[in-house]
Amino acid sequence: MTLAVWPLATIVVYLLAKATYRRLGTWWAMPLLLAPALLLGLALVAHTDYRDYMRGSHFLLLMLGPATVAFALPIYERRALIARHWKVLIVGVTAGSGMAMASAWLLATWLHLSPDLRASLLPRSITTPFAIVVSGDVGGVPDLTAVFVILTGVFGAATGGLLLRWLPLRSSLARGALFGMGAHGAGVAKAMAVGEEEGSIAGLTMVLAGLLNVTVAPVLAHFIG
Repeated sequence: MTLAVWPLATIVVYLLAKATYRRLGTWWAMPLLLAPALLLGLALVAHTDYRDYMRGSHFLLLMLGPATVAFALPIYERRALIARHWKVLIVGVTAGSGMAMASAWLLATWLHLSPDLRASLLPRSITTPFAIVVSGDVGGVPDLTAVFVILTGVFGAATGGLLLRWLPLRSSLARGALFGMGAHGAGVAKAMAVGEEEGSIAGLTMVLAGLLNVTVAPVLAHFIG
């Protein structure tokens, strides 16, 4: 299979997964879960390894940056709401990022994972463009971090709806922050389905968490290096 086929296959499989999720609405049909599974099966059948796939599809990864910047539009539209609660958002993002990194590090240490695996797990709770940068700074494997980010996002988006039923989160601020901090990009998409304000807050939370983690990554690398 030529390298030029893989970008097209990725786009087609994603669109099929998206249509399947729109029709079924079940957690296993989420595009971020179903599309990679289908692509993995296709790569195994075609005897294509990860390097060959990325040589043809690397430009799709580069598009994550502009896609993340696009979240600025709903954030701008809800700027009045954000201006009223910016202090709470900053505190929440700081606490959420700290808990995410600490829990990942402690669990990886308890399981006796290798240092590079532990470092790769640290930025699992921020969106992929930021996570890849942080992973490289702290000595992780960026490609492996991207996998952890996807798994975290899918799990967070799938369980976020259940948490909304159990937790007394009545404000759009709390519901949006839950998805943005716990499931980054996938969480923002899920929050948008809940409401526009929730989606805006989720997008802002995701971006703030990414900026915070990129800022503290060099300091963190000094302590865990």
